[in-house]
Amino acid sequence: MAFVVTEDCIKCKYMDCVEVCPVDCFHEGPNMLVIDPEECIDCTLCEPECPVEAIFSEDEVPAKHTHFKKLNGELSQVWPVITSKGTPPADSDEWAKVHEKFHLLER
Repeated sequence: MAFVVTEDCIKCKYMDCVEVCPVDCFHEGPNMLVIDPEECIDCTLCEPECPVEAIFSEDEVPAKHTHFKKLNGELSQVWPVITSKGTPPADSDEWAKVHEKFHLLER
């Protein structure tokens, strides 16, 4: 089982989760992060670090976000690995309060 980054990460990208990952399974896209399900060891360290609660265990992904399981797998194969926390976008705090952002995902 792996953890999955969902819609609430889009345009927030705080990256607190990256700092605690012992296996470097996070990948960075233009405006969100994803987890490589093949690399994730299900350690649970990333989930509580996400300030917008966008990370779920594979079995607990909300029904409306189940498509993110497949999306994490696909995008982790093309986006680069991120191993340290960077600077989040300047408007992260504003976007943290916004839901239903899938249409804003940049690939």
